[in-house]
Amino acid sequence: MRALRKVAPGAGLEWTRVDEPGCGPWDVKVRVLRTGICGTDLHILAWDSSAEAMCDTVPFTPGHEFYGEIAEVGSEVDDVRVGDRVSGEGHVVCGTCRNCRAGRRQMCNRVRSVGVQRDGAFAEYVTVPHENVWVHEHDGGQELISPELGAAFDPLGNAVHTALKFPLVGEDVLITGAGPIGQMAAAVARHAGARYITITDISPERLAMAEDCGADVVLDVSTTRVLDAQRRLGMREGFDVGLEITGQARALQEMIENMNHGGKIALLGLPSRQFEIDWTAVVTRMLTLQGIYGREMYETWNAMSAMLSTSRTLRTAIERTITHVLPAADWEEGFALAREGKTGKVLLDWSDVGD
Repeated sequence: MRALRKVAPGAGLEWTRVDEPGCGPWDVKVRVLRTGICGTDLHILAWDSSAEAMCDTVPFTPGHEFYGEIAEVGSEVDDVRVGDRVSGEGHVVCGTCRNCRAGRRQMCNRVRSVGVQRDGAFAEYVTVPHENVWVHEHDGGQELISPELGAAFDPLGNAVHTALKFPLVGEDVLITGAGPIGQMAAAVARHAGARYITITDISPERLAMAEDCGADVVLDVSTTRVLDAQRRLGMREGFDVGLEITGQARALQEMIENMNHGGKIALLGLPSRQFEIDWTAVVTRMLTLQGIYGREMYETWNAMSAMLSTSRTLRTAIERTITHVLPAADWEEGFALAREGKTGKVLLDWSDVGD
């Protein structure tokens, strides 16, 4: 089968052929139809310090945002069937640590990630544990969840987990970062009943897309301060909820400066370096800072499916964040678009990779 592989430590990926994966008794093999290019994949392509720290086995196949069709099920699997259209949860947990046994699988401290520490979905087929697939429709159905929307369920899960960590009804929300996840978070916050939504970035293209997702104010923070958004909206006491998506020092620092007393901040963005924040403001304003990693297994997945199945408006907004779908063989162009930082979600189409 065709696959996009990290064949050795160092920059680059290789478009190559490998054997199809097997399928253990508790596994399913998925015929991949679409994959998303994630920031993690860009790190793996560049083989920077983050990739070196994350990836402990080379060679391997990256790719963890995927949608496909079940092609084979293991002998012990009875809850999914061949032909099911599925997305995949990329965190493969141990099942035996304290958190796993308590039902907090997203907090497993021995997690192995699809496309990072084990072969992933930049290939015609990927094998994962049966409990890691989320079934959308049976028998090849895609009436509600298209292949493109299904491939976005992993990043959408990040957005939903972040946005819904704290109550949003009637609250004023600040989102830092208008990339695909920030755009999705804005759409979810609007769906969940936020009053005012402000989103920041330095890309005019992404800010325009965020406005289409329901943001009331979009700010280019290279020229404008967040305090100006408060003035424009007539706010008097600061933001109630902050969703930090960028991992950038100044983004979190300015967010803290603009939070109401008792405000709550959900932190999804991974910083590339350590930095200082105003801990005096955090303490004296009684702010809550909550780290977010991945999705709650599988409560976030249930929330995503429920919201998208009942709201055409939200479904349209999420679909709008997907701006490019390229043949998998054109992966270099796809990675270049994703790296440029001016697009929404970039997907690769694996349905017909040819010879």
